[in-house]
Amino acid sequence: MTSKTLNYQTALYASSSQETLPSQQRFAIDKCEELAALVDRYTDDKGDGVHATAIDPLVLVRNCDNCTTTQAVNEPLFAIVVQGKKKVSINEETFWYGMAQYLLVSVDLPLSVCMLEATPNQPYLGFKLNLDHAELCDIIAQTHPNISKKENAVRGWFVSDADPSLIDCTIRLTKLLDTPQDIPFLAPMIIREIYYRLLMGEQGEAVRQIATSGSNMQRIAEVIKRIKVDFAKPLRVEELAKQANMSVASFHRHFKAVTSMSPLQYQKQLRLLSARQMMLAETVDATQAAYRVGYESTSQFSREYSRMFGAPPMRDIERLR
Repeated sequence: MTSKTLNYQTALYASSSQETLPSQQRFAIDKCEELAALVDRYTDDKGDGVHATAIDPLVLVRNCDNCTTTQAVNEPLFAIVVQGKKKVSINEETFWYGMAQYLLVSVDLPLSVCMLEATPNQPYLGFKLNLDHAELCDIIAQTHPNISKKENAVRGWFVSDADPSLIDCTIRLTKLLDTPQDIPFLAPMIIREIYYRLLMGEQGEAVRQIATSGSNMQRIAEVIKRIKVDFAKPLRVEELAKQANMSVASFHRHFKAVTSMSPLQYQKQLRLLSARQMMLAETVDATQAAYRVGYESTSQFSREYSRMFGAPPMRDIERLR
């Protein structure tokens, strides 16, 4: 299996001399250090994990265990690495990125995430904001009223450098946690500004397609929702293509462009992730889990599970426990 790896120069900013960086990049690093101090303070007594906040779509991440890996289906989100580095894998593509860079996921995607450079003295810190399609639609309608609805499909996730104005928005939003009485009025305005900055940034086209009705990405996103609901049922690609109003060949091409995998590969990852969660949460055995997520062959389930998670089902579950 080959892996397409993208290394971003700014992932090395934290370990580089700031004197050699362009002024805007130095400013972004300075801003990110300010955000890191806030995230560290708000999560210091909460331990490792993803921590909900009083601002509904905002969660803060802290991890002190180097190379901790999690695998899950991620809904649309915007996430900045505030301190440390992260490795994200989807199918056969892997991204490394670090401080003052952000990941944007525009459709529900199964991702494998590994925290890097995380220690008790220097934990990995992250800022994550779940995206609201309706809010994005409203901003798009105001800023791009004549946008084409049938652009070429773009990738459903990307990593990019965060400019200082975007990081400044995240700082102001995070600081509201100190004044909870201000959250109902000010948080929606700051979140709206974050969306605007994303739409005006270098990845604006991809962000616009998230919430543009009729765009190829939006049609694929609707099909993904159907697959998520019916993942245990046999996949009928012709029906999915019809729902997307595409030919089968065009549907396959656009689906892979957005998700980096075929519909069958996507369904398989959903099944395996769901089976893993069942075995952890409900203490069912591998045979029961396999049938419940749609496998007819337990041996096939075990092979594909081992390939995805690196160990047979029950050994993997024992390790996780």
